[in-house]
Amino acid sequence: MSKTCLITGVGPGTGTALVRRFVEGGYDVAMLARSEERLAALSDELASAHAYACDVTDAAALDRVYAEVKAAHGAPQVIVHNAVGAERGTYMDIRPERMRLAFEINTMALLQLARLATGDMIEAGFGAIICTGNTSAYRGRAQFAGFAPTKAAQRILLESIAREAGPKGIHAAYVAIDAVIDLEWTREAFAGKPDDFFCQPADIAEECYRVAHQPRSAWSFESVIRPFGETW
Repeated sequence: MSKTCLITGVGPGTGTALVRRFVEGGYDVAMLARSEERLAALSDELASAHAYACDVTDAAALDRVYAEVKAAHGAPQVIVHNAVGAERGTYMDIRPERMRLAFEINTMALLQLARLATGDMIEAGFGAIICTGNTSAYRGRAQFAGFAPTKAAQRILLESIAREAGPKGIHAAYVAIDAVIDLEWTREAFAGKPDDFFCQPADIAEECYRVAHQPRSAWSFESVIRPFGETW
């Protein structure tokens, strides 16, 4: 039986690692990003990875792409909402319009994806909706006033989805990354930090894959991961 996974926010770090892990697991992967060009190299390399240009804040575009993925590869059994919007700064400094955009990306797109997929997953008898999050979903620090509320809303929305959809066979789960992810720009921003300071995208992807395939008798809603040396 064919397996389909839809992943939003496919960039050079966690998104790409997620695509590679689910392809390795035998999935056809629908990769969503605002620009199809940024996905070209990955789709050329991986025959089971398929590029779809989509701004997840555009409801009509998300509806269209979901229908295209379903027609081409079958309804997704797994959705990983990895797209993220952030507006950093204190509550006095942030731009409200940028905070609204982050809310659209982080929370409203999750709502729409869940509404699109739920019927198909119930009909199939199984499915997983995974969200990649971070510790801003649990605490509001001064410089994260425009970001933390959008991630907290995302986590609470997913919990509501889990409570409603779980008994219908859909596993909704939040994977929170309490870490600096190893990317080119984070290496520059945290120059001098040892390798062990960073969380590896491939390890994040492995955890998301594991959670998506937990047995029904032992589902987790929240998984919080961090490097062994992280202060918490």
